[in-house]
Amino acid sequence: MMTVTRSIERGHADRGWLKSHHTFSFADFHDPKFMGFRTLRVINDDLIAGGTGFGKHPHRDMEIITYVTKGALKHEDTMGNQAVIHAGDVQTLSAGHGMMHSEFNALASESTHLFQIWILPKAPGGAPTYDQRSFASALDGSERVLVVSGDGRDGSIAIKQDADFFVSRLAKGRQSKFTLRAGRGCWAHVASGKVTVNGTPAAEGDAVYTETLGELAIEAIEKSELLIFDLK
Repeated sequence: MMTVTRSIERGHADRGWLKSHHTFSFADFHDPKFMGFRTLRVINDDLIAGGTGFGKHPHRDMEIITYVTKGALKHEDTMGNQAVIHAGDVQTLSAGHGMMHSEFNALASESTHLFQIWILPKAPGGAPTYDQRSFASALDGSERVLVVSGDGRDGSIAIKQDADFFVSRLAKGRQSKFTLRAGRGCWAHVASGKVTVNGTPAAEGDAVYTETLGELAIEAIEKSELLIFDLK
């Protein structure tokens, strides 16, 4: 069985400098039907105005993934990391027993678009860690790229959870299939464009999910990008 959620069901926040859509309950948006999916807790679709951002704030006991699709994000944290995350880059932050960081649009006059994803770790505590990698070239040359995983295979960034995160870019008319393993759940979020999944239309901001062993047959109605999560 496959279930579809629509973009209009997401939470929305407009702070002027930040326009954000929340797939799952977050901040002032609370919906008991959407508290997360398995170990996937947050998918925030954020548009940050030029020269603005989030001041220093704390996190703990969460695997935080940032994927930038447009622009650039400046990051600083209490572990001593200072970096700029560009379009096509993925950053992971294992908050462990606690840390603080800030995130600002690195561009003065252009907006930056990103997805911030939170995944629950296998166990709380531990030392916080940081990683960052560019997948821009791989994404332009492959229909689906594993960017984050629990074991760091195939050039992905390892996190402290048995969770795979794929980014899939499909040209108009391109088809792709994703097979779900036994005992797993799949959440596929349409980051941009329009697709059909097993014949069901899904547009930007929509998502499909399933916990039933089987295959998702995806076809791009127009140039599209999907975030696909394979979760224990």
